[in-house]
Amino acid sequence: MSHREAGERLLQNAGTLAEKITEKQYRLQPDLMERFGPIGKIRTKEDSRYSLSYLAESVLVKSPSLFTHYISWLKVLLAGYRVSAEDLEVNLQLIKESLEEEFEHPYLEFLLEYLEMGIEATRQSESQSSFIHASLPYGLEAQAYVQHLLHNRRKEAFELIESELDAGASIRDMYCYIFQPAQYEIGRLWQKREISVGQEHFCTAATQSFISRLYSRWLLQPNQGKRLVAACVGSEQHEIGLRMLTDVFEMEGWDTYYLGANVPNTSIVEAIGRHETDVVAISVTMTYHLHLAKDLIQRIRSHAETAHVKIMVGGYPFNIDKELWRAVGADGYAPGAEEAVAVAERLLIHPVSLDNVSAASESGKG
Repeated sequence: MSHREAGERLLQNAGTLAEKITEKQYRLQPDLMERFGPIGKIRTKEDSRYSLSYLAESVLVKSPSLFTHYISWLKVLLAGYRVSAEDLEVNLQLIKESLEEEFEHPYLEFLLEYLEMGIEATRQSESQSSFIHASLPYGLEAQAYVQHLLHNRRKEAFELIESELDAGASIRDMYCYIFQPAQYEIGRLWQKREISVGQEHFCTAATQSFISRLYSRWLLQPNQGKRLVAACVGSEQHEIGLRMLTDVFEMEGWDTYYLGANVPNTSIVEAIGRHETDVVAISVTMTYHLHLAKDLIQRIRSHAETAHVKIMVGGYPFNIDKELWRAVGADGYAPGAEEAVAVAERLLIHPVSLDNVSAASESGKG
């Protein structure tokens, strides 16, 4: 029996377990109903299921840091809703109790090892700094850009970008030093509940519209004859990072086919074959979708017409665990759009050795 089997079994039972854990917690802490009302119980069930799913995925790929990082993130998020670290620890202890009731050894051993690390993470102090600093390239401009968006000043935000481009900045600079850190910062502010979901969606939509408006400035680049297909897994809704990645490839002369999210695996494989693809870029934002990335990669490998294609992955979980790309069966990983081009080029030069691609990923870290 393996970590993989333990993770898969927990994924299958996450929904049922979350319901049991929620009932236990509300019996143990009846004040929760007074504090948060019926909607709080629904959210506790949702949070419990997410925690179980993150635990399952972490065990499945043997990466405890994925779970502990999530618990640290969740603690900050819940604090904005007046849910204490102690409340979260109670929830995780009840998860432990329920796992002990439902799972036998050695499944239980694998799950509890990672869960204990998560419980310990609830007791650690958290400090989150801004993703935007004046000392970084275009740091002051990025700060101003975020403030424009947070105050619904779309026109001023776009004028800022145009002004920098007219002054000699490259569009890639705007992607790397303004759009990307701005998205991270908006996410951080949402996590701390300093802005609403509506504000977060508004800011993201504004940046996406700006990216579209800039296409006329760079779209006519010479073609190198290399082809990239880019897709998110499952129902991922965080597409903007992958979109910027495909744009950077296009700026380098690649033909790119951006499929986005909610595309069935069969359609992705069909597109890879139809476009005679050289490299596939797969994006994962939510850790509990890792198994979907692995399934997609296996599907690509299993078809004769796509088995030769090189596969690169990126996104939040891969940035936490830099070796995770190996666990899902990819050929390489890149932490961002700029690094991804170098990794893709290296994949085509060194089509066999995973170690070479790993070295490319390491040298491409920014």
